[in-house]
Amino acid sequence: MIDKKLLDILVCPVTKGPLIYDKEKQELVSKSARLAYAIKDDIPIMLEEEARVLQEDEWRD
Repeated sequence: MIDKKLLDILVCPVTKGPLIYDKEKQELVSKSARLAYAIKDDIPIMLEEEARVLQEDEWRD
C-alpha cells in the first residue's frame, strides 16, 4: 500500500492540482488533467506520457 504521507504531498505534474487515490485500480487520478497515473510496486509513475487518459465518465462529476 502506498504511504499516506506521500499521497498528501503528491500533486499532478501537469496541472499541479490534487490527486485522488483509486485503491482498486492502483492509480492516482487527476480529474483536472483527465489523467490517471499508475502505481507499480507502491511507486507512483508520475510521467504524463505514461499516464492513462480518463474516459469522460471518469472525470465528470
